[in-house]
Amino acid sequence: MLASAAVAGVTVTSSQMLWNLRVINGGETVGTETFNSYSGPIADPITGTLGNTFWTASADGGLFAGQGMMAANLPYATLLFTFSPGVRAVAGNIFGTDIGFNIVPTIVNVTLSDGTAYEGFTTSASDFIGFYSTAANISSLSISVVGPVVPVGIFSTIDNLYLAIPSPGAAALIGLAGLVSRRRRA
Repeated sequence: MLASAAVAGVTVTSSQMLWNLRVINGGETVGTETFNSYSGPIADPITGTLGNTFWTASADGGLFAGQGMMAANLPYATLLFTFSPGVRAVAGNIFGTDIGFNIVPTIVNVTLSDGTAYEGFTTSASDFIGFYSTAANISSLSISVVGPVVPVGIFSTIDNLYLAIPSPGAAALIGLAGLVSRRRRA
């Protein structure tokens, strides 16, 4: 797996510790969606919140949740997450599973809204893929899988979606800066 790489203001890493440090050093906290409250087939889209960020998950054919994981309901379908407002950093434990949520060694492709992409081979539920942007906010993340040599239906799967959430103090400062700049223009 790729340890870390930077592309057009976005750093891609397979190290959760490095990703967490970037988020914390950026003045934000890590928000985690565990998907533990979802089970079985789910008509999409579904939505949730982490901090002040709304996320939406969808896939052609719907979603399926189990064992704290969220997956596309159809083999080889792309799992799409959108974020409003956009986030500075997004990550997850991303991999492929069979119909029983057993991990299947596979190639995953993870792509951001700006076209930044990661491709790698995953073999376990602890495989981590993270992105941190120093440029534009990330508004979406898509996950797709490519089958292994043995033909078996593989589902794009995520366990633990991580987002960079502005800390309450940082959000207050951003709001204050907006008020000050508006006052100066008046």
